[in-house]
Amino acid sequence: MPATPAWPPKSAPRLFVENALSAGDSLSIDGQQGHYLAKVMRVSTGDAVILCDDRTGEWLATVENVGKRSVTLSVTEKLREREAVPDFWLCPALLKKDRFDMVLEKATELGVAAIHPVITRRCVADKLNPERARAIVTEAAEQCARTALPSLAAPQKLDALLREWPADRLMFFADEEGGRPAAEAFTFTKYPERGEGAHKAAILTGPEGGFDDAERAAIRAHPQARPISLGPRILRGETAALAATALWMGLAGDWDGDG
Repeated sequence: MPATPAWPPKSAPRLFVENALSAGDSLSIDGQQGHYLAKVMRVSTGDAVILCDDRTGEWLATVENVGKRSVTLSVTEKLREREAVPDFWLCPALLKKDRFDMVLEKATELGVAAIHPVITRRCVADKLNPERARAIVTEAAEQCARTALPSLAAPQKLDALLREWPADRLMFFADEEGGRPAAEAFTFTKYPERGEGAHKAAILTGPEGGFDDAERAAIRAHPQARPISLGPRILRGETAALAATALWMGLAGDWDGDG
């Protein structure tokens, strides 16, 4: 007997939708998402579509109708609960558009809970298109099968970020002038009995030109800041943000299956 094909197939399209989902719901997908289903994925009646609502989890839906401008779906069953991700923030300084796009996309894939863009004196950009940024984050989450979108804050000046920083969250500061080796520092956030550290954590990384002396002094003076080193080489802003995130996820996050 031939093996029964997996259902839903791994190739089924994945979409995030705005409204909370439940079994039996019928919804019409239009706009860019409708175009993607109808014209790019070329779905037809009976095909499977995976939906996430960033509230309840992941749901299986089937195509009921494909129209000229929309696709009608029927929600049939829940596949997974909304995932729990480590309480980890990435606070990257704004970069040139293409480089910051990479940070948004890859940080989402790596599993961050929140992205807090920072404006520093040497930033070459001081604005972020929120709709475009949210679209990048959402598409990245769909591609890597996340069921929870990272929150995306509006860009904030460094002095305001430091002033409003929560007292129960460590801020690992990627300082090009050096600090505690990152791998050593991150381990303590998961195993506080080995040293200091609440599990709530964040990484602050700089712009293309780095932090200036006054900014570096202000960060180091903050009670929750912990300067870290990312190795012997000077890294680009996007490289530092993503390398630090990957290292934290491997040592203190959810990559080892230990939560």
